Amino acid sequence: MTELSRRGFLGAGGLALATTSIVSGRAQAASLPEAPIMSEATMQAPLYPKVGPDYQPVVTLNGWTLPWRMNGDWKEFHLIAEPVVRELAPGMKAHLWGYNGQSPGPTIEAVEGDKVRIFVTNKLPEATAVHWHGQLLPNGMDGVTGLTQPGIPPGKTFVYEFILRKSGTFMYHPHSDEMVQMAMGMMGFFVVHPRDPAERRVDRDFVFLLNAFDIEAGSYVPKVNTMLDFNLWCFNSRVFPGIDPLVVRQGDKVRVRFGNLTMTNHPIHMHGYDFKVTGTDGGWVPEGAAWPEVSIDVAVGQMRAFEFVADVPGDWALHCHKSHHTMNAMGHNVRTYIGVNMKRTALRLEESHLAICQWGRAAWARWARWRCRCPRTRCR
Repeated sequence: MTELSRRGFLGAGGLALATTSIVSGRAQAASLPEAPIMSEATMQAPLYPKVGPDYQPVVTLNGWTLPWRMNGDWKEFHLIAEPVVRELAPGMKAHLWGYNGQSPGPTIEAVEGDKVRIFVTNKLPEATAVHWHGQLLPNGMDGVTGLTQPGIPPGKTFVYEFILRKSGTFMYHPHSDEMVQMAMGMMGFFVVHPRDPAERRVDRDFVFLLNAFDIEAGSYVPKVNTMLDFNLWCFNSRVFPGIDPLVVRQGDKVRVRFGNLTMTNHPIHMHGYDFKVTGTDGGWVPEGAAWPEVSIDVAVGQMRAFEFVADVPGDWALHCHKSHHTMNAMGHNVRTYIGVNMKRTALRLEESHLAICQWGRAAWARWARWRCRCPRTRCR
């Protein structure tokens, strides 16, 4: 492990760079790569490759892709696990844990056969680790605290190194105090492109994670012990109307990849089209075996990818077909009033609201004077 001595910030729009001045550690990783920090919750432009094999980069829904550097023949990334403030929708913010300024963390994007070195710096108040969900890698790099490695203590950095042995759609998340850390929003996507640029090529490639929170009204920190009764079902830690659209041109071949890190399954349905399921947890579905759907269910911990040709113009909905997930907090803990005449109740509520407004400053002043006369209070 190495110790991060300080963080500097170089503003670049919503992006900043965290750097280090004094680092000691493994000889082959003598210095940490820069760790970009994202402050925006809007969808960022894809990150096109400047070296190595060509590929069509993914676009992360209301997210971004983590930049990397080459160090010899290793592709190096830097994740910072830290508390973040995430805008779930305009005017609604939550205090979460994430990576590099956001929850979910940035998408990691590389190519089959790449040698990757991922630095993980812990800025949380407790130990953490990162599991590379779905990757085939050495046991010591699997990121399970207490089994394959000690937890990364606060203020320390751990280095993961492995070769990307297959292309496909993967995720990363903690395997350390999982119920707390994942409930707080710690997760991200990991996309590995085929080595052959022509293989599985599409015009537009989108990714997002399904995650959920239980945040009480008036609060902004998730309840981490909730098992199933979440009230905010999110696409990449965003809820309607804060979810950006997936914009494509007519005639584009489009791929949508998504993973489920909630506590229940989600039947994802797209309007206006049928599509072919082309990817699962185990990798790509052979072209002759891809099957048509208009909805595809994704269980807990699974990933799915589907493809279609955008030949019908319009604004088409894409959503989970569990209606209380679509409605989110609007449908939770509300009594059923179907068949009930609410006119009298509505009138009384209006009268009460008007009385409260008229009460005003004079009433509060009278209340304060009365409170001062109460023998159990003291004026100071």
